[in-house]
Amino acid sequence: MALHLVTDFDLRKDALPWLRAQRAARTGAGAPGGCAGVLENNYESLQVLNVERNGNIIYTYKDDKGNVFFGLYDCQTRQNEHLYTFEKDLEVVSCSVNSERTLLAASLVQSTKEGRKNELQPGSKCLTLLFEICPVNSVKVLKAVDSYVWVQFLYPHVDNHPLPENHLLLISEEKYIEQFHIQVIQEGGNRVVIKNSGHLPRERVAEDVVWAQWDGSEQRLYYIDLKKSRTCLKCIQFCGDENFKLMFEAPLDISLSDSGFKLVNFGCGYLQDQDKLPQYPSLCVFTNRTGSLCVCYSPKFDSGEQITYSVFYFHKGYSKTFTAAPGSAHSPVTKGITFLNLGSNDVVNMLPHSPLQSLSGSLVLDRCSGKLSRVFLSQSRLLQFLWHSQPDWEKVAVLHCLLSCGQDPQFVEAKIIQWISENISACYSFDPIQEFIIASSYWSIYPGTSNLDTLLPYSSVLTWNTEIPGITLVTEEIMLPLMKVHSFKSYWEKLNANLDYVKYSKKHLHYNNNVVRREWHSLISEENTGKSRAKVYVRNILDNAAKVISNLEARNLVSEPRLTPLFQEEDNHQRLLVGLMVSELKDHLLRHLQGIEKKKIEQMVLDYSSKLLDLICRVLETSWRKHNLHPWVLHFNRRASAAEFAVFHIMTRILEATSSLFLPLPPGFHTLHMILGVHCLPLYNLLHYIDNGVLLLTETAVTRLMKDLDNTEKNEKLKFSIIVRLPPLIGQKICRLWDHPMSSNIISRNHVKRLLQNYKKQPQSSVIDKASFSVEFLPLNYFIETLTDIESSNQALCGFEGHDNVDAKFVEEAALKHTTMLLGL
Repeated sequence: MALHLVTDFDLRKDALPWLRAQRAARTGAGAPGGCAGVLENNYESLQVLNVERNGNIIYTYKDDKGNVFFGLYDCQTRQNEHLYTFEKDLEVVSCSVNSERTLLAASLVQSTKEGRKNELQPGSKCLTLLFEICPVNSVKVLKAVDSYVWVQFLYPHVDNHPLPENHLLLISEEKYIEQFHIQVIQEGGNRVVIKNSGHLPRERVAEDVVWAQWDGSEQRLYYIDLKKSRTCLKCIQFCGDENFKLMFEAPLDISLSDSGFKLVNFGCGYLQDQDKLPQYPSLCVFTNRTGSLCVCYSPKFDSGEQITYSVFYFHKGYSKTFTAAPGSAHSPVTKGITFLNLGSNDVVNMLPHSPLQSLSGSLVLDRCSGKLSRVFLSQSRLLQFLWHSQPDWEKVAVLHCLLSCGQDPQFVEAKIIQWISENISACYSFDPIQEFIIASSYWSIYPGTSNLDTLLPYSSVLTWNTEIPGITLVTEEIMLPLMKVHSFKSYWEKLNANLDYVKYSKKHLHYNNNVVRREWHSLISEENTGKSRAKVYVRNILDNAAKVISNLEARNLVSEPRLTPLFQEEDNHQRLLVGLMVSELKDHLLRHLQGIEKKKIEQMVLDYSSKLLDLICRVLETSWRKHNLHPWVLHFNRRASAAEFAVFHIMTRILEATSSLFLPLPPGFHTLHMILGVHCLPLYNLLHYIDNGVLLLTETAVTRLMKDLDNTEKNEKLKFSIIVRLPPLIGQKICRLWDHPMSSNIISRNHVKRLLQNYKKQPQSSVIDKASFSVEFLPLNYFIETLTDIESSNQALCGFEGHDNVDAKFVEEAALKHTTMLLGL
């Protein structure tokens, strides 16, 4: 996986120089609690112990006498601070400091060095101590037991003022968790001491625990106990104004009963049986602000066996189990599996060396180097992977990783568009343009919105039927968590809403444009037949489109001006399609997206629709710039170039990608596509594209064609072929622009057809002067008299807007000429 580690803290760079400066300043002082007498080779004992909720890092090392030094690195001020020096040669298991830095809790065990005397209380292996450090004062023994203990201060959400009571979790290897309540008081200025240190109130939080995970950023404790026959995940939420609450119980189809005792995220000073870690099952819980709850699990690992891991998506009601066969791309692992939470992505990192220790959020610790880093998906590496990927499943996976990681989306989209232009025909299982448009539009509005993936399509591929070599996937429905409280806030409210959504909503609620397709065809059909829908309805639809285009133009003010001649005509058909999609999508989200106000949903729909049109424009713009096209491409009186052929091809692929999903196109797209088609295609192919709906005869394009092309024999044939394929209303206007006998013939024919459609024979008027129209061909003579009578009685009027009626004399001349041509005279 293309991961990028950004170092937040490096022991060797951020702490070691300060320690050396302290040593130099105190050389020979030998003051207790200081850094005196530290030998250079003892810096090898320097290690990170814990990362508190506020980001502060606790670390430790030993001086030449074996005394344990505790230091703190403030992530805000980037300054180091000495907390305490314990003058015993012990190994630190766990350590935590309260938010005011007045109390330090530490759990220590006997040193493993040979010959070291037992310095703990008789019969004990682990000593858990509570130090007063503001100033350094007394020490209280919390535990002296023959098992390991881990400590963690709570950091509740409160205002910036000293807390009268501190809360400390103690997690015992004897499979219980308890909480100490420690009251402090101030004496003599800044002196902070423990009140009633002889008796600290405490209570059991959980018992029979076989696995526990601490989420420091959200102050949550996840754990599994053995009280029930089946494995059940539980979560306790610690709050600032309350003690704690059991939030949910979630059944897990896994077995941990014989795996011993395992902790996740309780500091990083001591790892249980580090050499045997891969032999333990890996289990961790990931959440994010949209209300997701994922549990990642991998059974005991053997480097010679296949790798299996499962992800339980409780907020969706299903699990996915992946199995990688030995010898596949995912199997060269010798040490184990590390699960990482990257927000919207769960990453499995399988390393050939010692595994990184995953901490809360996306933090990881490299214990060898002492570096604390945040993990991101590397855009540069993913882009390289995209360009060099061969199988389609790799390409589509990398495409989604790039779009979902949220780093500089404009840059990433530009690189993907460049890749598409170079690999337009290289994908067989999916359409790259289609997938890019759908996925990028989805990810542009995804952050912070729950259940959006169930309502909006995030991929153009409904089912992936292509086999991935060496990888098998099994998807199963799972039981939903049982919420144990009735009032919810923040994350818990969103999780509960997600669970309700899974329980009560219908499946397959992804938005599609089927309703838009039917309504759009209905409106166009009514337009072609002269009917009209209610003006208010059509105006609202066009207003929706105007908002989208205005929003799109506002976005483009800060970007480079577009070269492609789009948005330069009304193109009511595409505006209707845009407006209909906005209306239908808004109704869809309002029906199913609960807990979000109407204005926010309306803005979301506006942004989504604008993004979709913008992506189409950018794909075309990239091709336009790549081939260095200029506005004169819109003129017909020139030959097509290789560049125009290339752009025509990409436009055809864009049209193909959007047509199957019935997505709108930018106004002016069809006009530009038609003009390029006339340039690039022979007449037979051009008419074939028109007849099959690939090229649309827009009024703007045909008007340009009639004005720009002269009346050579080749152009006459083209113009006539175009005119006879035009819808009647547009055809009437276009014929008026072509000063040619063929156009006159078409006008007269259409005129006569309209006059006779509703003709009702009336008694002939004696007023008509028949002599002026008399010809020797009697049938034509009678026909002319009939038309004259119809026009004179005003039974029908010509439908040409802004033009005079076509009189009988014009029809007579056109008919005579047409008859002469047919008879070969």
